[in-house]
Amino acid sequence: MTRRNYLLLLTAALAAALPAGAQEAMWGHTGARNMVSEAVGLPVEWDVTTGEGVLWSAPLGSQTYAGPLLAGGKLFVGTNNQGLRDPRLTGDRGVLMAFARPGGAFLWQSTHTKLPAGRVNDWPQQGICSTPYIDGDRLYYVSNQAQVVCVDTEGFADGENDGPLTGEASTGPADADLVWSFDMIEELDVFPHNLATCSPAGLGDLLFVVTSNGVDEGHVHIPSPFAPSFIALRKSTGELVWEDASPGMGILHGQWSNPAIGTMGGRPQVLFPGGDGWLYSFEPETGKLIWKFDCNPKDSVWELGGRGTRNNLISTPVIVGDRVYLGVGQDPEHGEGRGNLWCIDGTGTGDVTGSHALWHLGGEEYNRTMSTAAVHDGLLYIADLSGFVYCLDAATGEKRWTYDTFAAIWGSPLVADGKVYIGDEDGDVTIFRAGPELEVIAEINMGSAMYTTPAAEDGILYLASRNTLFALGSPRP
Repeated sequence: MTRRNYLLLLTAALAAALPAGAQEAMWGHTGARNMVSEAVGLPVEWDVTTGEGVLWSAPLGSQTYAGPLLAGGKLFVGTNNQGLRDPRLTGDRGVLMAFARPGGAFLWQSTHTKLPAGRVNDWPQQGICSTPYIDGDRLYYVSNQAQVVCVDTEGFADGENDGPLTGEASTGPADADLVWSFDMIEELDVFPHNLATCSPAGLGDLLFVVTSNGVDEGHVHIPSPFAPSFIALRKSTGELVWEDASPGMGILHGQWSNPAIGTMGGRPQVLFPGGDGWLYSFEPETGKLIWKFDCNPKDSVWELGGRGTRNNLISTPVIVGDRVYLGVGQDPEHGEGRGNLWCIDGTGTGDVTGSHALWHLGGEEYNRTMSTAAVHDGLLYIADLSGFVYCLDAATGEKRWTYDTFAAIWGSPLVADGKVYIGDEDGDVTIFRAGPELEVIAEINMGSAMYTTPAAEDGILYLASRNTLFALGSPRP
């Protein structure tokens, strides 16, 4: 096959990407990572105390950062082990749970013990922070042990061991069915800082993963500067296809963002938010660099503890047409600070810093963020760690409105059914009318902090609070 024909096939695969709930599902619905859903008939009133508007709820662990992800008749959430489901599997673990839709019955779980080095590689009680990628009956995620894991979406409930690997520790109907696992520490000498967190994305038979390679416990040295920060694996086998260590000695702290995939300028691209604050674009099939963009002003300075003006990339890039939208931020333990929000032309080559910046918010206009944008009907919705929610003109960056939730925001907005849903650390979900004028429809408390992004399908809104999974909507006749 010629290179040209291969590129055409990749472009066709992107154009045929299926929505969440179909054969392919991931955080952000598609590889473009745009937080917009076609769901309609979603609720704006519920009460988790009285149960009004709550179709069902299910207990999770004590810390939940991944999902909820909808795929077919199932729902997946990453959490920790303090909501113990299996008395055989005790202690601090990362846990991926699968639930049935409708009804919320617990189906199966995949668990991972903690890495022996402790919090420098695997922070206590943080669980699985990777929202899975699903293609057909295969589910892919990154464990707290920095393993890329492929499991069967049915677990062992179907009575079959689907993987070439045998001898799983647990093979009961509530256990995960492992197909393959790729250990990034063992195979690539990766040194994850605090936690491996990437939510993978896929294209064809390739799976793209940020490795979370970072600094040591003293936050000064990089133990593995030549280990890859971004990799492509073969979905079917877990074989390493290509790797890239672009940040190298330039890693500032950790690398906790996610890749995005799209076609810009007629060319398939996979985007990697690097640990040096640069956004990199690669050819998906080869790993060849297409362009890179510095997401911090050139006079910015990195200082330990977040006191400087240079920031990481924790937010995920969003691709809309030939444009990329991306904000910068830092570890939330570093606190609030000034950030930058960029709109980048994704059609260039080489170092496109400056020349391909279509618009930029910085200084006092925008704060550090971990939130990923949602772009719909010419408007961009995004939040920052300080608790502000913004509506901007997606073409120009002009602010339409700003709303202060008075609580830190870790998650991202979901645009669906003419509304914008977003949760905050106080446990409040704020619902806005989507549009250029500020209209708050409701603010509803979930009983505990919200660190995740809402999901929606078939008239039901799914929310994962710190410790509980909720399905919200009107009962079906």
